[in-house]
Amino acid sequence: MRNLIFLLAVSFVYGCSSNAPKSEDANQAELSNNNSEVVNEVSPKESVVEYEYVDLGLPSGLLWATCNVGASKPTEYGDYFAWGETTSKETYDWNTYKWSEGTYETLTKYCKEKADGLQTLLPEDDAAAINWGGAWRMPTRTEQSELKEGCTWEWTSDYMGSGVAGSVGTSKANKNVIFFPAGGNKFDEKLGGVGAYGHYWLSSLSVDYMSNAWTMGFEEEDNNELSESCRNYGRSVRAVRER
Repeated sequence: MRNLIFLLAVSFVYGCSSNAPKSEDANQAELSNNNSEVVNEVSPKESVVEYEYVDLGLPSGLLWATCNVGASKPTEYGDYFAWGETTSKETYDWNTYKWSEGTYETLTKYCKEKADGLQTLLPEDDAAAINWGGAWRMPTRTEQSELKEGCTWEWTSDYMGSGVAGSVGTSKANKNVIFFPAGGNKFDEKLGGVGAYGHYWLSSLSVDYMSNAWTMGFEEEDNNELSESCRNYGRSVRAVRER
């Protein structure tokens, strides 16, 4: 019976996906053998369910995932989602947008016209909550602000020798690191901006324009800036959870 329990334990997923289980001791030995990578490594290596997170010492205690929804490691772009949709698709426009009847003027949910009063995504429309489950969800506008202020930000064109551009945030509280790859965005059937920017959906709806929702944008000149975007664009999603 003990042998069976041990075999089950070592088969538990470690990281953003279930592709390559590895023990904590093995990870620590790997880092120790290459001290030059310790400074920039996404850290610490702790797991909740199947997905790895980093504790940045933020005042709220919020934990940020180390990779995008749909990705298996921090340097992968992952899946692209329209705001309020939970699956990726081939074409991103108003005709294919789940909460529209074909135009930005015919929204059917999260809009003043329907008087639903919704300003934040419900769990059933949250790409992080649906795809990862558990306590995972998309961050809010307030939580983006906390992340921005809690870290120092630096743009890199080649993160950890991977050839992937993006933004590196280093915690002011504990020096732990988080990386956001510049995956661009999708509109119609085209993927654009890869390597130049990464815009990540927040769960907060724009107050002034119901056709827009908030994003945190990472670019070489503007790191982790709050901005608005049309809800029908396909963008990256980074999950968060409470401690």
